[in-house]
Amino acid sequence: MGVIAAVDDGVGRLTLSFPPLNILTRGALAEVRGALTGLAAEPRLRVLVLGAEGKHFSAGADVGEHLPPHHLTLIPDFLETVAALDAFPLPVIAAVRGKCLGGGFELVQPADLIVAGESAAFGQPEIVLGVFPPAAAVLLPERLPPGLAAKVIYSGDPISAVEAERCGFVTRLAPDDAVDDVALELAQRIARHSSVALRAAKRALRGPGAEARPAALRRAGHVYLHELMDTHDAVEGLRAFTEKRQPVWSHT
Repeated sequence: MGVIAAVDDGVGRLTLSFPPLNILTRGALAEVRGALTGLAAEPRLRVLVLGAEGKHFSAGADVGEHLPPHHLTLIPDFLETVAALDAFPLPVIAAVRGKCLGGGFELVQPADLIVAGESAAFGQPEIVLGVFPPAAAVLLPERLPPGLAAKVIYSGDPISAVEAERCGFVTRLAPDDAVDDVALELAQRIARHSSVALRAAKRALRGPGAEARPAALRRAGHVYLHELMDTHDAVEGLRAFTEKRQPVWSHT
């Protein structure tokens, strides 16, 4: 159990293994960052596949760690992890099965290419808990049509893999039991090429917005930590979820 990292013939694998739902605790996020640092320094690497064991990619971050005072560590750690994926110097392919929700969805948003199972679902349900997804607030409008990105964040409703492919977020659909094989096949095609050329292409493809994203992620984190989490509704929503009851919002 943990993060599994390996490199074989130019293809790196970073696999979440925190059954059954691959919840992203602070410890899990630290393992992801450590693996990314090691893989980025691997001279044989040409492409990275980000995947997960089990039926579901990830149900997101640990809600309990969103509550005070743990949120003061969790949110910066999470945003640092997303930023590390966004800055990874080689192509990243995400292989997604089942539920890809909350922090799990945010984790795949920096990926260059996404292979998804036909029954996969992507969602940001944070608003239901009285909070919002800080990384998605920055990244999702770059990956989805802005109106759809806003709907996903404001409504909390997931979108299907089919819809995600239709709008260009998902690169390729695959049968649920073939996601890893299809992602690996795509990675192997990319790994035939020069790592020097792939690194240069990645720098160029990231575009002018890449330099601004770390600051944008920090600003979103500041809003979350120092504006939202000072309110009744944020703490009430998170506590209600952990206590398995309906939240009582302010002004209701």
